[in-house]
Amino acid sequence: MLSSAVHDTFLVAAWLLALAWLRRAVEALVGIPTMLDLTEIARSALPPLADQQSPHLTVVVPARDEGGSIEATLRSLLAQTGIRLQIIAVDDRSTDGTGETMDKLRGEALSGPHVYEVLHVRALPEGWLGKPHALARGIDQAKAPWLLFTDGDILFAPDALHLALQVAIREKADHFMLAPTLIAESWGERAIQATIQVLGNFVARPWKIGDPHAKDAFGVGGFGLVSRAALAAIGGMERLRMEVVEDVGLGWLIKREAHRRSLMVLGPDLVRVRWLRGMFGIVKLLEKNAFAGMRFSVTMAVVVCIALLIDAFLPLAALGVGPWGVAAAVVMYAAVAIGIYANRRLNGLSSWLALAFAPAVLIMAWAFFRSMWLTLERGGVVWRGTLYPLKELKEGMASFRLR
Repeated sequence: MLSSAVHDTFLVAAWLLALAWLRRAVEALVGIPTMLDLTEIARSALPPLADQQSPHLTVVVPARDEGGSIEATLRSLLAQTGIRLQIIAVDDRSTDGTGETMDKLRGEALSGPHVYEVLHVRALPEGWLGKPHALARGIDQAKAPWLLFTDGDILFAPDALHLALQVAIREKADHFMLAPTLIAESWGERAIQATIQVLGNFVARPWKIGDPHAKDAFGVGGFGLVSRAALAAIGGMERLRMEVVEDVGLGWLIKREAHRRSLMVLGPDLVRVRWLRGMFGIVKLLEKNAFAGMRFSVTMAVVVCIALLIDAFLPLAALGVGPWGVAAAVVMYAAVAIGIYANRRLNGLSSWLALAFAPAVLIMAWAFFRSMWLTLERGGVVWRGTLYPLKELKEGMASFRLR
């Protein structure tokens, strides 16, 4: 039996947690519908792109050992309509035929409206991480006033880039992110995605990114559209040369340092990616990113892991402390379900996935702890087959934080 003081303290903690989640869920329920949805915008209401021979947009696609997906990505870019693209595929020291696949498409691209170029990176210069360097190489060859940074496993609908650029220009956004539609093939993958979405609202509220008075800032590696002027204002990709989460750093610096307009929008099925491979795929996916996103702070990592454990266990434990404890648990899980429902336009996930919240959060906690542990044990981050020493990462990383 718990003492009266412990019982009351436990009950208060359970209710504080439940109400915090409920508040953020209601904010999402109100805020996300205010986000622009590209699929709901009338084409006639958008400014036409200039009729010109030069590219409207340069797309930089860095890839290392993406042989299983790079061809589909590049073909979806070559199939874009209503816009002239300069597509720069950057083979970043691949060993699996990625570069050969990129070269193979040169001939096919000649008959289309887009300019297609391939760059091969054979060696990585000192003081650079692989992906930022590959992006920088592409930027050096760019000819358009707008740049799109994407990944080698993204699939684009035929009018995605035309529509995105038109809306970015209309909204006067220097940094424009289209939330990808995540392809899930199992219940476990959907449960993890739903949990990440509701947890993410505590890190950066997507509906607030466009608000210049809000601190919320973020980045999307699969679809980061940026004006050359805004990129120059933060010092170019050189500023992010040692940044593991370069997409988040780009978004943070553009909004919070350069004070340029950053905007995240929706667009179901315009941009798709198979993000996870199984429920535990998130563990490997966050191996390099999680600790880096916490700026390699052990204190922050421990706090995050403890917070996740509290999220997982406290509501369930509250079920055993009487009717008010049960009520707190019900409110907590209702808030999670509301949060998932609020995010339904992102990936159409069911609110019933809230029932998997506790195990999903425990997997997330393990992923964050493992990222920290492996980075400290290895003395650095392994990314694209290269070990980057932790000391160099800390010295060279850009100055920003998620919140």
